[in-house]
Amino acid sequence: MYTSHLSLRVFVLSTLLIFMGQALALDKPAGTPVLSLSGQIDQANTAQQQAVFDMQMLRALPQHSFTTQTPWYPQPVKFTGPLLRDVLAAAGSKGASIVAIALNDYRTEIPVQDTLDHEVIVATLMNDKPMPVREKGPLFIVYPFDSKAGLQAATFYNRSAWQLRALQIK
Repeated sequence: MYTSHLSLRVFVLSTLLIFMGQALALDKPAGTPVLSLSGQIDQANTAQQQAVFDMQMLRALPQHSFTTQTPWYPQPVKFTGPLLRDVLAAAGSKGASIVAIALNDYRTEIPVQDTLDHEVIVATLMNDKPMPVREKGPLFIVYPFDSKAGLQAATFYNRSAWQLRALQIK
């Protein structure tokens, strides 16, 4: 029951985004690729059946910002980037879970349901500046930890992934 309900919610979200113009054919990146999606996707833009994004493509998606306290910084930090669910929709994601992979091969599994329940973003900016690799960039999956007390937990901190390079959709 839960899986079919989740699949229905993902389908409805994807359908809405298609009609809103967010899930059109995915262009090839003009710049250096920074993120690849593979697995259960419908919108590939490479011969390897991946959806590859450069920074310009990510910044072309609707941008969202929030400021939140994290365990990694002593002060609240402002993060800006597209919602993770918008990135998934752009690739025509069909899965129920996401494996986020960092540059150092750190892996964490994120339920797609999190992207529906929370404003999870793929941050491209921290405090309005691009993030170099040495500062957890260039991409960082971040939850709005201060928006709900339940997000201030190891489960959600562990699902955050800095130096993000790939998402595998299962």
